[in-house]
Amino acid sequence: MTDADIYRQFTWPVRVYWEDTDAGGVVYHTGYLRFMERARSEWLRAVGVQQAELREQQGVMFVLCAAQIDFRRAARLDDLLEVCCTVTERKRASLCFRQEVRDAAGVLVSGVIRVACVDARTFRPQAIPAGLLPLICISE
Repeated sequence: MTDADIYRQFTWPVRVYWEDTDAGGVVYHTGYLRFMERARSEWLRAVGVQQAELREQQGVMFVLCAAQIDFRRAARLDDLLEVCCTVTERKRASLCFRQEVRDAAGVLVSGVIRVACVDARTFRPQAIPAGLLPLICISE
């Protein structure tokens, strides 16, 4: 697997903790969004981008602007999961990701997530920095 392959489909392991669950030990629906957010953050780190530096040096940050989530099965306390993210579209000021949360038996949750690149002070749309563009590989 090449570096380009890693950038096309990134996988991040996550363990389910108490704070991720409801009183029955089942992952609360917003927990999956947090898992997906962590995977996208770690994907950025894997391609060499630190979010704090992006904000401080480039004056931009990525914010979630749309999410379509399909829940198939529940994860439970102590489950070991993997969260995958794949960039499927890149526009001037946004990225679209296909994401899945999986356990050993298969897909638990899938989603299409769009993040916008915004000015860190005004939160107005901003073009993705030119230096970041070569690092963003689109998966077919």
